[in-house]
Amino acid sequence: MPSMAEALRLLQFGDSVFPVGAFAFSNGLEMAVQHEVVHDRSTLQEFVRTVTRAAATSDGVGMLAGHRSALAGDLDRIRRADEAVHVRKINEEMRTMTVRMGRKLAEAANRIVGESLLRKRAGEAGNGIPVTYPVALGVLFADLGVGEEEAFAAHQYGVASMVLGAAVRLIRVDHLDAQSILFAVNEKVADDYQECRSATLDDMQAFTPHLDILAGAHQHAHVRMFMS
Repeated sequence: MPSMAEALRLLQFGDSVFPVGAFAFSNGLEMAVQHEVVHDRSTLQEFVRTVTRAAATSDGVGMLAGHRSALAGDLDRIRRADEAVHVRKINEEMRTMTVRMGRKLAEAANRIVGESLLRKRAGEAGNGIPVTYPVALGVLFADLGVGEEEAFAAHQYGVASMVLGAAVRLIRVDHLDAQSILFAVNEKVADDYQECRSATLDDMQAFTPHLDILAGAHQHAHVRMFMS
């Protein structure tokens, strides 16, 4: 079990309102609503589960790689994890999301935590491979003594919270509906972790072509509330 301090660090940096700019992104929901893929509570829950499932097998694997690399003190492996996440974002908006949130997390950690492996990684990111959010989160949690299972859960919680935070501004669901969906989706996190825990960076994949198409359409939309 995590210590009290570790649990509080998990709550702080895994909080859905932690200032990394997640509120500015819908993770594909905005265009799904416009195209009526999502139109009520039931379809919203299906969408959130699809997004979190895709996140587990792609970004979640990168997050675990970042966490394990940080524990080993291996900056090169962290860099390779960032590259693996970045090159798999085939849509420009999704690349922007993961890089912007990764940079914001690194900046916040630098100010709050101080010297860390994430700070070193962020310091050399301008020379090529950018910091990505899931890898940065894994590195930060490793630096803070938070275990990888808890780190994976926090990452998945953040993905679901991002979509549901956008949902209450896009469709006719209230905050209690959103919390009920979050509660249901969270029950799948342990199963996703068991499936992804032995995956390597080469195993990372997120086969969700319908989400990719919606993301591509969003990039050319004239009126948008969100950046993705």
